[in-house]
Amino acid sequence: MHAQTPAESMHALDLDGLRGREFTVWSAWIDGELTGIAALKRLDGERGELKSFRTADAFLGRGVARALLRHILAVARERGLTSLWLETGSDAGFAAARALYASEGFAECGPFDGYAADPLSTFMSRAL
Repeated sequence: MHAQTPAESMHALDLDGLRGREFTVWSAWIDGELTGIAALKRLDGERGELKSFRTADAFLGRGVARALLRHILAVARERGLTSLWLETGSDAGFAAARALYASEGFAECGPFDGYAADPLSTFMSRAL
């Protein structure tokens, strides 16, 4: 993500940024190999934000991100959240991510929770 996005428009978190109590982080593995990670940040009692979704290059197109996303959707419902939100890139390098989110019911929306409008960002949300 750092290679595709200027620092001022990059909102992915590193490991230290994901250590807060409001975060839950998941990893996906195939045959002992780490294939992807994703996190859920609890924004408040009803809303959550998807953070730091990443699939290892060798596993792109194999359903890793979709499996992580569906798992997080189920956990968010179990935790009583009523909506999920996300920020992703708006350029061609993030087209697959935007298509994945849209195929799982996310729709474009405006900035949320302290984000500012940015031509390099696409904001999406969905009800649970």
